[in-house]
Amino acid sequence: MFGDKPTCMVCGKEIQGDELVYVKMRYPKRKGMTEIKAYLNNEARFICEECFENGSAQ
Repeated sequence: MFGDKPTCMVCGKEIQGDELVYVKMRYPKRKGMTEIKAYLNNEARFICEECFENGSAQ
């Protein structure tokens, strides 16, 4: 969990820096500042661009 590299929830490919991704997550209830990468790693599921465009994410 903590320290794991983000991966595509469809194909399992590791997400690289500066790669275009789609994120599935709930909109946060609270206001405030947070470290965005840590928040996304804890709260979001990533979909790589290829899986999203192929419609595999459905």
